[in-house]
Amino acid sequence: MTQFIQQLINGLSIGSVYALIALGYTMVYGIIKLINFAHGDIFMFGAYVGMVAITTFKLNFFAALIVAMAVTALFGVIIERVAYKPLRKSSKTAALITAIGVSFLIQNGTQLIMGANIYAFPQIIANQYFDVYGVRINLLQLVIFFTSIILMFILQFIVKKTKLGRAMRSVAVDKDASVLMGVNVDNTITITFAIGSALAAAAGIMVGLYYIKIYPFMGFAPGLKAFVAAVFGGIGIIPGAMIGGFAIGLIETLVAGYGSTLYKDAVVYGILILILIVKPSGLLGKNVKEKV
Repeated sequence: MTQFIQQLINGLSIGSVYALIALGYTMVYGIIKLINFAHGDIFMFGAYVGMVAITTFKLNFFAALIVAMAVTALFGVIIERVAYKPLRKSSKTAALITAIGVSFLIQNGTQLIMGANIYAFPQIIANQYFDVYGVRINLLQLVIFFTSIILMFILQFIVKKTKLGRAMRSVAVDKDASVLMGVNVDNTITITFAIGSALAAAAGIMVGLYYIKIYPFMGFAPGLKAFVAAVFGGIGIIPGAMIGGFAIGLIETLVAGYGSTLYKDAVVYGILILILIVKPSGLLGKNVKEKV
């Protein structure tokens, strides 16, 4: 039982990171029906910004987190304005191919500027452990988990209780009706990209702290798993992304702990296939009938 609880704690830590990344996927898809496959690389960009903020400017964890989220939010806005906004009225296939192209551009641009080396992420949180009834909890795990939870609650507050959140929800339901009601659709979409990118940056810093390394292609696997999490919970639904992220983190950790690390990725992608076959709308999604 002690080992099982230990695995649950490990799973919740990494699951909270997947949830943050999945929120970016689900917010963008909910508003413009775009699967932004460059989102994993925005997560990687945020990790690099956090590393530079800590090593060059000597910022502490929370200051580096805020700086990385702000810079990456601006980066997300630039990507949306330059790459995605001109394709608003184009086919979904064109937007999807553009997202893949943006992903390669960010990866190779980072490699050109920072090099292909693997960087050791500065460990600015003390390596301290707490023993609770035989279960060992790392201070870093607590920081990652509670920081993620706070960011998720802030996002939920913005979406449910603010004027911006009402605009986002209205655009997600009907863009044309939103325009008639005075909502600036372009600005709402841009702000959505900014928020999603900021959350991805927070996840990037926490992954860097957790795995102690960052590199230009680090965003691919976590980004793909976060996409699985978003689909699992119901893409386009914010609570679904949270549930999916925690679920994927727990499943991955339990498979690695009781089986083998060789199978954990296969199980996660197997879950994606199963969900798409059994319930394509995800756990919290609803099947919507469309007239042809």
